[in-house]
Amino acid sequence: MNHSIFDGLNHEDAHEKAFPRSITIVAAICAIVFSIVGVIGNLVTVVALLRYKKLRRQATTAFVISLSISDLIFSAVNLPLTASRYLNEAWVLGDSLCKIFPVFFYGNVAVSLLSMVAITINRYVLISRSDIYPRLYTSRGITMMLIGIWVISFSLLLPPLTEVWGRLGFDEKTFSCTILRKNDKSPKKMLFLIGFFLPCIVIIISYLCIYWKVRSSRKNLEAHTGQKQNNGFHKREDSRLTKLMLTIFLCFLLCFLPLSLVNIVDDKIRVPILHVIASILAWASAVINPFIYAGTNRLYRDAYRQVLCPLSSLNKKTRIPNGNKPTCSHSSKISSPQNT
Repeated sequence: MNHSIFDGLNHEDAHEKAFPRSITIVAAICAIVFSIVGVIGNLVTVVALLRYKKLRRQATTAFVISLSISDLIFSAVNLPLTASRYLNEAWVLGDSLCKIFPVFFYGNVAVSLLSMVAITINRYVLISRSDIYPRLYTSRGITMMLIGIWVISFSLLLPPLTEVWGRLGFDEKTFSCTILRKNDKSPKKMLFLIGFFLPCIVIIISYLCIYWKVRSSRKNLEAHTGQKQNNGFHKREDSRLTKLMLTIFLCFLLCFLPLSLVNIVDDKIRVPILHVIASILAWASAVINPFIYAGTNRLYRDAYRQVLCPLSSLNKKTRIPNGNKPTCSHSSKISSPQNT
């Protein structure tokens, strides 16, 4: 395969001069809208998870915050610069920003995936090795994992940044700031293998192991008791959280897979609109997670409500009589544990 997904990631608006002006304008508008929504959504998510006690004490939350911060940086840095590229159909922001752009682009993609790896492994250990879970996921252990995620992700960019292996700069043929060859060598295949392919494989295998473990445990229990398993509230919440994190990963793949396929199938940019659509889907990966959290999980909805409608949350805690209506009508009812 001559074109890895990392070629596709920064090939997103390749050869802009071949694009109709109307397409580049649409792309720029989408980048601006996604930037605004992504910054607000991910910032609210970080604040909500830090403030909500029920989620704050879960180890998974630390990795979700890491994922949200990487999406926040992508929305605040890469998307506005991408909008500028589409509006100007060229890079007009100087050499320094041209080198910073791919560092944040590739680095944040790696952080997102490694954060998902950490989430998946956390879910697997909780379900399959609950005996060692408390020893692994201490405050110190989680902190070291988070530091490792960010250091490894951005360290992958050191070879081209220092021009030891490849270099960062402007590609005139594609009008993109990306990783270029130096002495006819480029680390893109290595970045694809370590920063994208291996994390995806680990995540997929981990979820398969989780599914097998849960299925076999349920069958064993039913075989011995003749009754269906009744997990209790906390285990139901763990199961819902695991499904939520699987949804996040699948959505991430769905966002980036079209871009990868388009850049392989149509590497000559014969159908520019396909590249724009695929690029917009890739940008959406930094925007959609807060909506998934709020739409699929009760605890996350409560966390958002606590930030966005603090008076309503206070009323629910203090059980204010019906005569005193809360300011946010959608939060006037408390979700039962069975609802998500």
